[in-house]
Amino acid sequence: MYKRITFISLIVFLLPLTIFSQHAFQGGEWYKFRIHYGPFNASYATLEVKDEVLDNKKVFHIVGKGKSTGLLHLFFKVDDDYETYIDRRSGLPYRFIRKIDEGGYTKDIQIDFNHKLNQAYVLDRKKNTNTTYTTESEVQDMLSSFYYMRNELNGMNLNEGDEISMNMFFDKENHNFKIKFLGREVLNTKFGKIATLKFRPFVLAGRVFKEKESLTFWVSADKNKMPVKIQADLAVGSLDADLEAFKGIKHPIQIIMD
Repeated sequence: MYKRITFISLIVFLLPLTIFSQHAFQGGEWYKFRIHYGPFNASYATLEVKDEVLDNKKVFHIVGKGKSTGLLHLFFKVDDDYETYIDRRSGLPYRFIRKIDEGGYTKDIQIDFNHKLNQAYVLDRKKNTNTTYTTESEVQDMLSSFYYMRNELNGMNLNEGDEISMNMFFDKENHNFKIKFLGREVLNTKFGKIATLKFRPFVLAGRVFKEKESLTFWVSADKNKMPVKIQADLAVGSLDADLEAFKGIKHPIQIIMD
């Protein structure tokens, strides 16, 4: 019924654009989102950044979680976990983990990236397979791409209609992912009015999304480039995600005063 789509599934579709010249985030950053499916409050999702070490490398460990609530949980259970470990300087991912249960549809995958050899080692725990794939250069995973983009936007001068392209590897395949900049917009939020940048990724139509331009998202126009809102026209119904709470952001939030 819900075509296996949740906020975390959406945000990992979202976005990179090599070195981080202006960090938009830091360890300790945390966001909570309220997800609506039509008239229903379907679920909550969180995104958190942690300072950690992986294989003697200092990394940002980013964790995204989404769980169904209320009536949705009674007949369509959602329990999603996404993780990525990214290099603090380049923003390239070392490891990506996707462990999901969406209405009985499950995945349990770990991907380790070797950027020098342009390879991805995919461990599928559900199928008990371990396979090596060739990747494109400077490839991103489904979650690291969003954080990479946030940093890159701080050094970009965008004009309406500009397109951003990136190499992404997910579901054991390479994808060329494009996002169009739609312009600037002031949104009314529970925190006040926030100036935002509006984007539209080109997604695959049919399986989940109604059309290839069915997804729109907004990030703050300040140095945080924090996610503020997402809208999606799905194959069945529509979904909205709104920022509910946050803490640990690196830069002061900019609220527009009337």
